Amino acid sequence: MPIHVVQRGENLTAIARRYGVSVRRVMSDNGLTAQQTLVEGQALLILVPSLVHTVIRGETLSSIAAQYGTNVITLIQYNPELSDSTALRPGQVLSIRFEEPIRGPISVSGYAYPQINDAVLRRAAACLTYLHIFSYGFTDEGALVTVDDARLIATAQEFLALPVMVFSSIGPDGFTANDRTVRLFTDSAFQNLVLDQAIAAALERGYAGIDMDFEYIPPEQTDAYLAFLVNAAEKLHQQGLFLHTDLAPKTYSAQPGLLYEAHDYPSIGEVSDRVLIMTYEWGYTYGPPLAVAPIDQVRRVVSYAVSEIDPQKILMGVPNYGYDWALPYERGISRAQSLGNEEAVRIASRRRSEILFDEQAQSPYFYYSDRGTAHVVWFEDVRSISAKLDLAEEFGVLGVGYWNVMRPFAQNWGLLSSRYTIRKLGGRSV
Repeated sequence: MPIHVVQRGENLTAIARRYGVSVRRVMSDNGLTAQQTLVEGQALLILVPSLVHTVIRGETLSSIAAQYGTNVITLIQYNPELSDSTALRPGQVLSIRFEEPIRGPISVSGYAYPQINDAVLRRAAACLTYLHIFSYGFTDEGALVTVDDARLIATAQEFLALPVMVFSSIGPDGFTANDRTVRLFTDSAFQNLVLDQAIAAALERGYAGIDMDFEYIPPEQTDAYLAFLVNAAEKLHQQGLFLHTDLAPKTYSAQPGLLYEAHDYPSIGEVSDRVLIMTYEWGYTYGPPLAVAPIDQVRRVVSYAVSEIDPQKILMGVPNYGYDWALPYERGISRAQSLGNEEAVRIASRRRSEILFDEQAQSPYFYYSDRGTAHVVWFEDVRSISAKLDLAEEFGVLGVGYWNVMRPFAQNWGLLSSRYTIRKLGGRSV
């Protein structure tokens, strides 16, 4: 499908006419508002339907899907307005197929907190294989810390995505504690108490599996952490549930650092049913201005990961956010502000900033000034996402996982669903 990079002086009407699509379609596929002005360098996803259907009275999504040999979920993916309401009106035009052929299947996961906006959740859930709900934890006494997850689980099930319980060392205060984590890994009675409660809650609430998200593990706990995962996997599999594990972005086995040392790729990959490789945060809150997930760095991580773990167990991490740095950057003092990708483009539009593109990082960025202070923003757009999806294909991994889906990103969902058949497991644990 075309990715159109806006040139100086171009407007939405002329671009839509050039590709033979409606202005409304371009706006919807790119998350644009009526008040938004295009800026030079802005990338637009252009989805060109090769087959459309005009709704007549009495038709339903199911009857239309059957007529064209497709399914309701695919119709919702191709016509994102349907994610909010599947009610049809006579004369409504639905896209059935796009010009670019489907490349093949892909698994897609996304992380969400319970407070996610409902419209944002539904748009994402239509394109997810797994919805990871963040986050369960436990107290010092071994009691389970739960979240208000009923709406998210119901939405996942509505869109045939599997809900996944994220489990971490978060306590009732919302913070992690190393001593609590160490006790979980080393005290077998405490460990079994916590795991049994988590699995009981997963079964009761309709989760398909548990995602173990433990970071900054002391290196001396490497073996204990692996033994904990082995125990968890055995207990989960006995109940028909799967084990998913999140891994720091290593580029070689002996990589030093608290984030990396206890994440033993081959051993954890062997015991886990699936893993997420967290290939992001090169640009981060307290660091210097950089792309969040530069493609050259992502390549190094994935290259190492597939050398140690079955590629069909791997979900490659993708960030759904960017950062805004005030300049000049001062190490130890500067603090970047996180922002959504669509929000970044709106800032560029308001400030009339040209959007630039770093070819090495395959990431967009721009500069602007606010009350005399210079800023630089690095974010993701359809070009950077396309590069990451190409990389996932190149290495033959199972799919991609988004941290996180709390913010809207229409380009991403449009690109994914028009390029691939997104696996929908319909409540089956596989």
